[in-house]
Amino acid sequence: MRAGIGYDLHRLVPGRRFVLGGIELPSASGPEGHSDADVLLHAVIDALLGAAALGDIGGRFPPGDPRWKDADSGTLLRAVKLDLDAAGWSIENIDANVILEQPRLAPYIAAIRGRLAELLELPLDRVSVKAKTNERIGSIGEGLAVAAEAIALIDRQGVGHVSPPGH
Repeated sequence: MRAGIGYDLHRLVPGRRFVLGGIELPSASGPEGHSDADVLLHAVIDALLGAAALGDIGGRFPPGDPRWKDADSGTLLRAVKLDLDAAGWSIENIDANVILEQPRLAPYIAAIRGRLAELLELPLDRVSVKAKTNERIGSIGEGLAVAAEAIALIDRQGVGHVSPPGH
């Protein structure tokens, strides 16, 4: 088994769509970025790539590449899952935190978890997404940015969920 961590942060700008975990949230501002700037999916992508030692999101989907301009991060995540599958890895679970002041995420967490589980073809009980504030401290706390961090656990396909001898 291997674990990987991912992190992403984007400045919030007025008039931009706010996509988080593949779900569009109602908001007057959204994350600035080359793609749809979905910080949660970007953090998950980096966690998965890191766990499998396959590089990082910037190397896989360079921000200067016009192919990824306004790209749906769900499409990027699916491509990374296919890369892991091809390399013989299966995803055991994802745990993630989203850090922002507004909008409040509680009403959307179930939909975000569901979409992430769907994109990764995982049972819902293997995907965790939590919302945190930054207690009005720093750029996130002032409502100027949003961040996400994720950890992914992967295993060689066909190896996971096997009880050790004697159990």
